[in-house]
Amino acid sequence: MEKCAKEGTLFMKAIGFYQGLPIDQPEAMLDLELPKPKAEGHDLLIKVLGVSVNPVDTKMRQDAPQTTTPQILGFDAVGVVAEKGAAVEQFEVGDRVYYAGSNQRPGSDEQYQLVDARLVSLAPDKLSVAQAAAMPLTSLTAYELLFDKLHFQRDRKQNVGQSLLVINGAGGVGSILIQLAKWAGLTVLATCSPKNDGWVKKMGADYTLDYHQDLKQQLAGLGYKQVDAIVILHSTADYFDLAADLIRPFGHVAGIVGTPNALPLTKLKDKAASFDWEFMFTKSKYHFQMATQGEALQFLARLFDAGLLQSTLMENIDSGINAENIRRAHQLVESNRMVGKVVVTGDFNGGK
Repeated sequence: MEKCAKEGTLFMKAIGFYQGLPIDQPEAMLDLELPKPKAEGHDLLIKVLGVSVNPVDTKMRQDAPQTTTPQILGFDAVGVVAEKGAAVEQFEVGDRVYYAGSNQRPGSDEQYQLVDARLVSLAPDKLSVAQAAAMPLTSLTAYELLFDKLHFQRDRKQNVGQSLLVINGAGGVGSILIQLAKWAGLTVLATCSPKNDGWVKKMGADYTLDYHQDLKQQLAGLGYKQVDAIVILHSTADYFDLAADLIRPFGHVAGIVGTPNALPLTKLKDKAASFDWEFMFTKSKYHFQMATQGEALQFLARLFDAGLLQSTLMENIDSGINAENIRRAHQLVESNRMVGKVVVTGDFNGGK
């Protein structure tokens, strides 16, 4: 709830921290009250209704230096437009929207968030707040991997006959990547643990591979000595040699998780294969083709509403957006046992 302080300043609730700490420490997540921002220029001021926690949230919190101003995370949200800047034409106050935003600005773990309108889309009509809040960051990552990095055609069934190997198919990105790849006509092979086999097949994988066992041997048993493209969504350095061995000539390998170890890129030279990094925040950080992210989210919303993609929401903590519940969501993500996505919804009720 907003409240008026001295001199008429409006305040809002938020969840943040001043120092990166283990999530079980009390000051790792705090209920705060901050001045409510105002929309100008290309910005929308969005009243946040639901947020999701991603691995990037936990990593940014763990690595954060001590500061005197609060740090606010959150890079998946659904909300309602409360104000718009003078340069915004494509949205109106009251529109329900979804977005991932930028890692260069305060995130969505606050009651009202400023977001560049070019990064935003109307939310899918047929998804609930929680279902939609689960999707922006992972969907944009999957979209950019498939169509910007791996150069597959962005049309239904237009990539039939081509194969994609997904390392870590049960996670947030893998779960939507599999769906989008299947929509585009690819044959999808995805790694997972046996307990997540059903989920990965539900997402649309043609074949699942137990990552505890020899992956090359399993692929050979399915008749695959090489594949057209490989996406490494976990432990990039650990899987690079395998990817270099399995990728076809002139094929594409892509990763999303940085590594302190140098990758032996020369192993791709003989095949004239390429390696690409995907980082969903690059466009907003460098103000590069920013509107393409809003357009991608619009495109994805149409697929969600047509029933061609499904939300990967697995757990909804619906008792309010506050430090306790955001902490719980961070703990779930940090456990490395999450399948799909976790979302926190409800009123901002810190200090209740």
